[in-house]
Amino acid sequence: MVRVEKVHKSYSSVQAVADLSFQAKPGEIFGLIGPNGAGKSTTIRMIMNIIAPDSGRILFDGKPLTEADKSRIGYLPEERGLYKKAKLGEVLEYLAVIKGAAKPDARASIDAWLARFDLLEWKNRKVSELSKGMAQKAQFVGAIAHNPSVVFFDEPFSGLDPLAQDQLLKVMTELKGKGATILFSTHIMEHAEKICERILLMHKGREVLSGTMAEIKTRYGRNAVQLEFDGDAGFIKHLDFVASVSEYPRWVEVELKDGVDSDLLYAALAGCLSIRRFETVAPSLHKIFITQIGGFAAGSGDGDVGGIPPAGDVSINSPTVEANNDQA
Repeated sequence: MVRVEKVHKSYSSVQAVADLSFQAKPGEIFGLIGPNGAGKSTTIRMIMNIIAPDSGRILFDGKPLTEADKSRIGYLPEERGLYKKAKLGEVLEYLAVIKGAAKPDARASIDAWLARFDLLEWKNRKVSELSKGMAQKAQFVGAIAHNPSVVFFDEPFSGLDPLAQDQLLKVMTELKGKGATILFSTHIMEHAEKICERILLMHKGREVLSGTMAEIKTRYGRNAVQLEFDGDAGFIKHLDFVASVSEYPRWVEVELKDGVDSDLLYAALAGCLSIRRFETVAPSLHKIFITQIGGFAAGSGDGDVGGIPPAGDVSINSPTVEANNDQA
């Protein structure tokens, strides 16, 4: 189990993480979610002992992280970090061996994972020859090839097409089934909603909400309908019993005011739209995210809180990230 207790981290005048507490348990996928700049990557780096918190505690199975614990951990950083001039198989074997895997076991594991991700034919090619998506899948393999019991994935779906994203989601679910503790950060709510039992939403370094998916949807969302239709639905937001409307290219999510039955909405739509789907649902995590965070989610930049040194400028023990400093 990974436990974070009242952790603070500041850089000069910037409060990166403030009074943050949560725990990630074995056999579950815990989602650390929030917009770019929320402090997610900083939190993971503190858990990994890449950077130290200013105050608070981070515990692994009830005690501070030890050198022995590091062999149990797999880490996929947000940044690309494989040695570009080396052969892919050699890099992955190196990462597995320094995490304690025996070479024969590492090679067998790497071959199996590369085959699964359609990368086996690239094993003896230089990392620099991989596409962005291929490099991300290879780095994913590097995080799990030594069979870790605790895994941190920081924005693991960056640069991946939908098929590759589904592959990674399936593997994460399998690791969970084997009892691994999985913590992953993302600002893509669809991924968190698909696989997380529990989440923590961050905003400017602080917790906004946390709990199981069921608890959060019960607490923050009620009386919503998803609609797919043909026609002009612009009039829906002007209906006096509608609280809000979230519009997407092919569907809308309508939140009704308290006490309003969805049948009233259906009756108002009859004859105005050709309805293809009318489904009463708990509001999506995306909707809850937008409601709680508001315009902050539209902020720019892919890094963490402004003013925080990027990973390549931090002295760390993770060779996967250190490679960023060695390779152009």
